[in-house]
Amino acid sequence: MQSASLRRRTRAAVSKLGLALVFAVPGACGFHLEGRTPLPQSMKAAYVQATDHQTDFVQSLRKALLTSGARPALDKATASSVVNILKDEVVRRTLSVSALNRPNEYEVTYTVRFSVSAGDKELLAPQEVSATRSYSFDETRLLAKEHEEAILRQAMAHDLADRVVRQLSSL
Repeated sequence: MQSASLRRRTRAAVSKLGLALVFAVPGACGFHLEGRTPLPQSMKAAYVQATDHQTDFVQSLRKALLTSGARPALDKATASSVVNILKDEVVRRTLSVSALNRPNEYEVTYTVRFSVSAGDKELLAPQEVSATRSYSFDETRLLAKEHEEAILRQAMAHDLADRVVRQLSSL
């Protein structure tokens, strides 16, 4: 009876040890969960400076910074660094038209230009990142297609914010 109890405790200990190794080993090689990019100390209290703080990109960037362990500063004076959003632009263009000269397909391009500074020192020179997506268009489904474009814009803003945070993590 005692040996069965001993075997159960040994199996439990081994499984706990194995579980600990599964989580410890990937961290030792630099692996990080998706969406969590460790930031340097200079970016831990970054201030995001933009002309419009309500754009999809600025909102996504703030969320990405929070996910990465930063606590974005509420004002420039208390910030450890400043992420300057120089350009935050969405452009839609027609890719194809029907025989009746009505749009069949659109392309949406989201472009962001940014730089990073800390005090008088420029940490990152102006960089530009962009994402492009296309979608089909049907005039009879106008509301659904407008919603699809809004979802594409949000997804592109999220992707661009992740790319920016990866660049910030290398500072």
